[in-house]
Amino acid sequence: MAWNEPGGGDQGDKDPWGNRDKDGPPDLDEAFRKLQANLSQMFGGGSRSNPSGGGGSRPISMGMIGLILLVLVAIYGVMGVYTVDQQERGVVLRFGKKLDEVVLPGLHWNPPLVDQVMVENVTGVRSSSHDSEMLTEDENIVKVKMTVQYVISDITAYLLNVREPDKSLYQATESALRHVVGSTEMHEVLTEGRAEVAIAVKDRIQTYMDNYGTGISVTQVNIEETAPPDAVRAAFDDVIKAREDEVRLRNEADAYANQVVPEARGQGQRYTEEAQGYKERVTAQSRGEAERFNKLYAEYKLAPEVTKTRMYIDTLESVMSNSTKVMIDVEGGNNILYLPLDKILEQNQAGRVSTDRSSDSDSGANYGNNIESGERRERR
Repeated sequence: MAWNEPGGGDQGDKDPWGNRDKDGPPDLDEAFRKLQANLSQMFGGGSRSNPSGGGGSRPISMGMIGLILLVLVAIYGVMGVYTVDQQERGVVLRFGKKLDEVVLPGLHWNPPLVDQVMVENVTGVRSSSHDSEMLTEDENIVKVKMTVQYVISDITAYLLNVREPDKSLYQATESALRHVVGSTEMHEVLTEGRAEVAIAVKDRIQTYMDNYGTGISVTQVNIEETAPPDAVRAAFDDVIKAREDEVRLRNEADAYANQVVPEARGQGQRYTEEAQGYKERVTAQSRGEAERFNKLYAEYKLAPEVTKTRMYIDTLESVMSNSTKVMIDVEGGNNILYLPLDKILEQNQAGRVSTDRSSDSDSGANYGNNIESGERRERR
């Protein structure tokens, strides 16, 4: 039953606010006085009787005030303690003005509400992705997806010179990429020119960051993808295939040229050497003939008739040695003598072979007769 429920009996004993007027609200002043009295008793104070007979408490003592101040000072000191990791550096602002020194790794203290400490990681590599479509030098649209990796080289410039250095880096990347791609043809951006584009973009971004004083050092620019827009991808794939076929056919032509050209050069060298040999042989032969003629002329001058006869016989011998048929015109008659030398030589060779065979057979028969006569003599 509630303490103020009608018919609940004696309600004075159930009143949580003490003996008060049953119809009045609780007295807040009395509640605060009781709280102050309790705090005084906790910190060494005691309650005194009011001369008028009412309850009361004496004021807070000086020891209590000193203890409270000591606790507040301790809390203030603890709030100013902070730690800087090995990979971090910090900048301190005292009443909004930058101090000269840079906070190094370790345990540090700065007065709170007076100094503002800003700490950033200066060794970790950060990355910023970028994806956009832009025009090339030959007025084609290309889609480039790239990533910029960077570190903080100057913590003071990074935190104080520019309000949003990461956003400035993104905008500088957009500007540098559009400038470089806009000065390059599409096939270079999509194929072998990607590395050169990445280097040019990196240099231009770093130039922008140095001019802005952001304290950012760009370490690497990676072009992850370069592709035409989706609407013209099929046509571009055909162009790429045609270029690959061109490169393949060019390589095959180079391989064929590398095979044929050395053979042709070797054959030409062989012809040159053969011609040189023929030249030397003919020259030597001509010189030998001339020398022989000079010697023959000297002999002719000594004995003309003998020399003529010998030359005539030598000529006939050289001519007749290469002829297989001879026709002789007999003086004083109409008949021509025909001598088939080849047939005569063949008959002579055949006669020699048959003679050899008959001699071999005769010797064999004589050998057999000798054996039979020997056997007969043994029987006798």
